[in-house]
This record gives sequence, structure tokens and C-alpha cells, in this order.
Amino acid sequence: MKTVLVKTGAGNLFSLSAALERIGVRAEIADSPQKLRAARRVILPGVGEARSAMVFLHERGLDRVLQELTVPVLGICLGMQLLCRMSEERDTLGLDVFDVAVQRFSGCGKVPHTGWNRVEEIRGPLFPGLEDGAWFYFVHGYRAGLSAWTTATCEYMGAFSAALARGNFFGVQFHPEKSGPAGRRLLENFCRL
Repeated sequence: MKTVLVKTGAGNLFSLSAALERIGVRAEIADSPQKLRAARRVILPGVGEARSAMVFLHERGLDRVLQELTVPVLGICLGMQLLCRMSEERDTLGLDVFDVAVQRFSGCGKVPHTGWNRVEEIRGPLFPGLEDGAWFYFVHGYRAGLSAWTTATCEYMGAFSAALARGNFFGVQFHPEKSGPAGRRLLENFCRL
């Protein structure tokens, strides 16, 4: 069994594969239900637009498979948003792992939220060895609200969920593969689950 990166039709697969290789984890890129079911852990990456990614997953039957997985699953950026109930981005229904609405940033500030920002109130199995205030790299125009599943927060035009966790499902809004030592540690922690 191995680590599988889910092909979503849009994503940061090359940089994420390279980041995993740097920690000694070889990942297979796949978009078949059989490969996901055989995986030891699954990463749902994402850079792009929610509706297109959900259509891609649905057309291949991956949406149902992702919801049913019992192995560790990590959604990154758009991948985390797809694990939520819905997104305001083109009124897209998500996988509903987290009963959270994803909303467009509004208020005074530049959108998308791009660059380094501190992540606070960290807890849970993704964060051992990391301290409150660790710096991670973000690029996103939509955000998941705070909820019972929030395991880290970030402040940009208000507080939002920087990370979510529920059972074997995890999500991070930032890009660990672009976040230096903190991102490396988070990926190591996930790959030990």
C-alpha cells in the first residue's frame, strides 16, 4: 500500500510529489477508485476552481470513494475546501466530510490571500513538533469558517480555519509543500499516521 495523490484535473502535483520525495515518501498520482481504495494514505491536493474539480471527481466516481475511505486523507488548499459541505465558488456542493461552508474573502484586503501567515491555536496529529505561530504559505480566495473541526486558525480579514480534522480526514488551507521546515514537519506527521 502506498501514498496516493488524487488527480483532480487541477493541482500542484509536481511540487507536492517533490516535497514528499524529500521526506522519503514516494507517491503515486491516480484518478481511479481502485487505486484510492488500495492506498495506505490519500492526499487530495488542489489549485484551481471548486466546481471543475468536483465535476472531475464525480465523473470518475472518486467523490463517493473519498467519502468512504478509512485510511488517513489530507486535503490541501482547494482539496480541504472540497472536503467541506459547500463552497460559494460557483455554488459548488462539496464532499460534506466537514459540515462547513467555504466563503469568498470579503472586507478590506487583497484577494487572493497570498503569502506567508502565522497559524495559531494548533492541535491534533498534524502538528506535533510545531508551535503556535508557525509560518505557512497561503494562496486562496475562499476560506472555511471556524467550526468544531477547526484544529488551527489564521487571521486574514477575520479568523478562518487554517486546518480541519475529523476522524481520519484532515485538511489544511495552506500549502505545506511550499512552507519550508514547518510544511515538511506537517507532511512527515501526516505520513506517520
